Amino acid sequence: MPETMELEIVYTGPADSEPVYATEYSAGADLKACIEESLVLEPGSRTVVPTGLHLAIPSGWEGQVRPRSGLALKTGLTILNAPGTIDADYRGEVKVILVNLGDREIEITPGMRIAQLIFSRAPRAVFRRVEELPVTDRGGGGFGSTGI
Repeated sequence: MPETMELEIVYTGPADSEPVYATEYSAGADLKACIEESLVLEPGSRTVVPTGLHLAIPSGWEGQVRPRSGLALKTGLTILNAPGTIDADYRGEVKVILVNLGDREIEITPGMRIAQLIFSRAPRAVFRRVEELPVTDRGGGGFGSTGI
């Protein structure tokens, strides 16, 4: 069984639209559109969709809002700033920035599964200034430097 954590939430949407894990081993809980009426997203356009979810994420953790792979593959619907980060001190409603990268309009319906929410540990770094960094074989090689 995967590790669990207790999370306090306030949910303002319909009871049957709360976040749920689709399977026993799903890493992400599905987030659903908390809207009263359908909306249409034209190709190349973006919109913010509310989820009705407010979280109290524990210190040292973050929430990550990620695309649903099936939607991305089948329709081109994805998340513009994926993964979107939800900080532990944020208490506002979780909203998802959706973008239609497909070639057809997409209808977003009330209760539609639009994203998934994953929690990760988020340690704080202590930055220490030095004169130079340790040498590695890769060095400063960036994009594509290890092959395609």
